[in-house]
This record gives sequence, structure tokens and C-alpha cells, in this order.
Amino acid sequence: MWRNIAVIGVGQTKHGIRRDINTAEMIAEAAWKALEDAELGPQDIDAIAIGNMQGFGGICQAELWSGELFGAPGKPVLRIATGGTTGGSVAQCGMYQVASGLFDTVLAIGFEKHSDSKEPGATMGLAHVGLANMFHLLANGVDVRTSFAYGGGVGAAAGVSAYQACEYMHRSGCKIEHLDMVAAKSRRNAAKNKYAHIQWPNCTAESLAKHPRFGEIVAYPLRMGHICPASDGASAIVIASEEIARKADRPAWVRGLAACADEENQQAENAQGVSVLDTSEQIQCRIAAMKAYRMAGIKNPREEIDVAEIYQPFPHQELMYSERLLLFDDGKAWIPLEEGETEIDGKMPIDPSGGVLSTNAIGSSAMQRVAECALQIMGKAEGHQVPRDVRNAVAHGWGGSTNFTVVTVLGDSPRLRW
Repeated sequence: MWRNIAVIGVGQTKHGIRRDINTAEMIAEAAWKALEDAELGPQDIDAIAIGNMQGFGGICQAELWSGELFGAPGKPVLRIATGGTTGGSVAQCGMYQVASGLFDTVLAIGFEKHSDSKEPGATMGLAHVGLANMFHLLANGVDVRTSFAYGGGVGAAAGVSAYQACEYMHRSGCKIEHLDMVAAKSRRNAAKNKYAHIQWPNCTAESLAKHPRFGEIVAYPLRMGHICPASDGASAIVIASEEIARKADRPAWVRGLAACADEENQQAENAQGVSVLDTSEQIQCRIAAMKAYRMAGIKNPREEIDVAEIYQPFPHQELMYSERLLLFDDGKAWIPLEEGETEIDGKMPIDPSGGVLSTNAIGSSAMQRVAECALQIMGKAEGHQVPRDVRNAVAHGWGGSTNFTVVTVLGDSPRLRW
């Protein structure tokens, strides 16, 4: 029988280009903020789950040589790397460890320091991923130019995401102007978030599209202003058993969680040897969402979810994944976007933090989605707090070649039974 658990502390660093601190100091900054928020010390933590995208920061196994700064010596430490979903996987790892009864308190940390990867050779692992995917597509009959753009671009995600955006636009009728609207909303929201990287107060779809730099098309339909930054930063949460959580002022209870991978999402459809599957389908996200909602006891997510933090390094993904999370009808998310429903004060606020589009320290990014949902439930989101009580929130992450998904549902009350 699983125990009820909750997030009782949240910590983040300011995200951006952090040349003022090293990786260990950055991790410790987030960890100590989470501990302080939970009103605990390192001695109160039973275990640590930590993760980043190995090689993206150009430094190996940072958790081993930085652990003394956040109380790791003598404690079990588990390191996780699952691509863009890393932070969400780390959070879910800590949740399972506490829910199972293995530990009573776990400190979960996600981090990335992209500015360190400017050193020669630091991101060769990333290149290997892209090349492996490209050769896989070539071997299955996909033409050279498509394989290079799709597979070779997977590392920075722009290659596959440009294809995915076109597929989603074809599927939904969404236009590039809707992508402008999502990006502008993210920049405005980020301007209210003191931890966000790219902040653009009063950004509009029109000002973004007409900007001499950010309005430039990089890979149709993606503009420069549609692309997430490479950020430095760390996020941390403290997960506790029900007995400990009930002593907290307003814990964010873990009500449901799930992960799903769809390996066919990156396979070649080689009946004629010329195409790939529709990467905007994202069936694995729908499956993970259904499992997480079922565990959470949520039957109508459109009515019961009060805020969503969606992993959207590119704007079409906010629309696409909000549909796969069952918040809107398939192919119709651009309609509530036009009607203002996804604004901070709208009916279904999406990414009030500014999202990954404005802040992307990859190992931290999916953790941030969970942390931001917790902050909304706790009422601690400050400038980007949704202006109503948040009873349930859903956090989402994707990774790999768009084939990994994690979904976590937090609430203001514990699950009655797991």
C-alpha cells in the first residue's frame, strides 16, 4: 500500500547565464532554499535524488564532488538522466521512494549549467545522440535531407520540433500567428517570475513577429523568438511522508504520477521507405495523463485542473500537449488561446511561470514544472501566482526525440487511497 506524500519545500536559483557561481554552488543554492522552505535541515533528509543531462554542462558526475555543499555525505544518492524529462523523473523517483515507505524525506534536485558546455568537446554526447538517430532514419529509407534535419537536429530539438510544428499545424489548423501568441504570453509571464531567464514585459504577438531578430524564421515555422534559451540553473523540492507533511502550513500533495515512452514515435514508417510517423500525435502523453489522472481521482481534467505547467521549449508544444493532457479538444487548443483562457487570470492558466520557452536549464526544466505547480498550490508563486485558489495542478515533461513523457498531478488535499 502506497503512503500519502507531499511536496513541503521548493527552491530555485535565478536562471540565466550564471558565470558568477560554479555547478556545485548552483546546486547548493537551490537545495538550501528548498530545505529552508520546508523548515528542515540536511540532518532531516533521509536520501537525495538528483539529475542532469550528462555532458550538457561539460562536467561529469557533479553530484559526487558537490554533495558536501548540500548535506549528501552519508546519505543514499541516486542520479537519474532521462533526457528532457530528467527533472520530472528525479521528482517522481523521490516521490516513489517516500510513498513506498523506503524513506520519510527525500530532497530531489535537477540542474544544468549550459554555459560550461562552451568548452571544446563538452557536448559530444549530444552529437552522438543526434547522429545515431540520423543514421537510424537513413537505414530505414528516409531521404538524406530529411534524416539530417530530423535526426541531426534532435540534439538541440529544433530539427525534430520544426517538423513536429508543421505536423501539428496541419493536424489542427493552427497558424504561425498562434505560435506568436504562445511565445508572447510566455515572455510576459516570465517577466513576473524572478527566477526566469528571458523576460519581456508587455510582449505581444505582433511585436515578437516584427522584431528584427526574434521575428526571423530559423526553421519554418519557428522564429528565433519561438526558441527556448540555453539556461544555467537548478531546482529542488523536498518530498515528505504524510505524518511530516501535515506539520507544514500548506503542503502540495502528490495525487497522481505516471511516465510513458513511445519508441515508435521516433521510428521510420518504411512501408514505402519515405516517411516518419507523425511526431505531433504524442500518444504516450495521453496515456501518461490518463494514468496520472486516474491515480489522482480526477475524472474531468478540464474542470478539475486549475493550472498546468507544460514543458514547451517551442510554442506549438504548449498547444499540442495541452490537448494530449486532455485539457482541450484535439486540434482546438488555439481557440481558448485566442479567447485568453490560458492567461494567468484565464479559465485554464498554462505556464504562468513563463515555462521552458523562457527558461531551459534542461536537467532543471521538468523539475521546475513540478516545483511551479507546488508553488501555485502553496500560494507562494508571488508575481506569477494564479489569482484564485489552486486545488489541482498538472506538471508535464517531455524528452528524448519527443518519445518520453512524465506527468505529475499535485493537489491541496491528499489522495484518499492509492
